[in-house]
Amino acid sequence: MEIKTIKVGALETNCYLLISQKELAVIDPGAEAPKILEEIKKIGTKAKYIINTHHHFDHVSGNEEVRKETKAKLLADLKEGDKIKIGEIVLEVIHTPGHAEESICLLGDNLIFTGDTLFETGYGRTDLPGGSQQKIEESLQRIAKSLRPGMMVYPGHGRAFRV
Repeated sequence: MEIKTIKVGALETNCYLLISQKELAVIDPGAEAPKILEEIKKIGTKAKYIINTHHHFDHVSGNEEVRKETKAKLLADLKEGDKIKIGEIVLEVIHTPGHAEESICLLGDNLIFTGDTLFETGYGRTDLPGGSQQKIEESLQRIAKSLRPGMMVYPGHGRAFRV
């Protein structure tokens, strides 16, 4: 398994390429689709899925161009407990409202993609439409139950970090 991080757009959103056994998922292609597509081309692996942790523009703006060029399936409206298989990796969807009502995290064996729910030094804004301070606090408590020492956290902005 390999994870490549591509910073995209004015808000420096982390777009992740998760590669496992010749399959690839694009997580949060928020902007600069040509830059993302160039990285996919360098890797030489077919993109299987595009996944968004939530629907804010800085996480979805590259969806259509990446989907059109790669023919990857856009996984929209994922629900709590859904499982996504990329090669040997299985990601479980955790619904984590608070930053946005539809926010999700993607939990793997020793990693989690948290979008704008959890950052190394805080969490996403709750003052945007669909945001809720109470809900993000509840979501953070739920995520905390899934985190184990040594687990890698891949947030929507900022650097990845180990718990």
